[in-house]
Order: sequence, then C-alpha cells, then structure tokens
Amino acid sequence: MTQQNNEQDYNAFLSAVANQKEVWILTDQHGSVMLNTDDEDCVPVWASEAEAAAWISDEWNDCEPEAIPLKVWQHRWTAGLEEDEFCVVVSPKEDQDGLVIHPEDLDADLRKAIKKANA
Repeated sequence: MTQQNNEQDYNAFLSAVANQKEVWILTDQHGSVMLNTDDEDCVPVWASEAEAAAWISDEWNDCEPEAIPLKVWQHRWTAGLEEDEFCVVVSPKEDQDGLVIHPEDLDADLRKAIKKANA
C-alpha cells in the first residue's frame, strides 16, 4: 500500500466518522479485539459496520461489529488507549495493514474533520 493510498483512506475515514458521529470496532466475549504490529498493540477501527464486518473471519468468527458514539470515543477511549499505551489502526483490510496512529493524534484529526464537516 502506498503512502498516498494510506492518506486517502485515512482522510475518507475521518470524513465518514465526522459525518456519522461513530467509530466501529470489533468485539468478542473479552471486549475489543486487538491487532499486533511489529512495534505496537493496536485497536482496529473502521468508519462503517460493513467495513468492520468484512474483517470477521477464521480466528475472529465470534466477533461482532460495535458502534462507539464519537463523543464516547473521544472522552473515554482516547484517554484509555493512551493510558494503556495502545495505538489505533485505522481501516485495516484483509490485504492491507491500515494506518497505525496514536489515539491523541487521531483525536486531534477527528476534531479538525468535525469542524470541517460543520463549516
């Protein structure tokens, strides 16, 4: 995946989340699923239920998409992920890794996207 594609996917994610006011995760009986990169432990997030559901396969067959209202994400999840030293991986796809970002950076970009959507 090229840097340009990553940037386009990220911008599309920000725009969709700012307009829909929700972030989608996958959960199982233990809570939110995690992905591990070489360097980081991450929570994967998507802009839609369909994108999150597309990730369900094999070891994640018992997972379900769950919407997190944007305000809840910003007020609870961002701080919690930072505190636990987790990153966020934005819109991973089966054949692509997605963009790994720190929760506070994602929050700042979401706030900008919300301002732009409300302008």
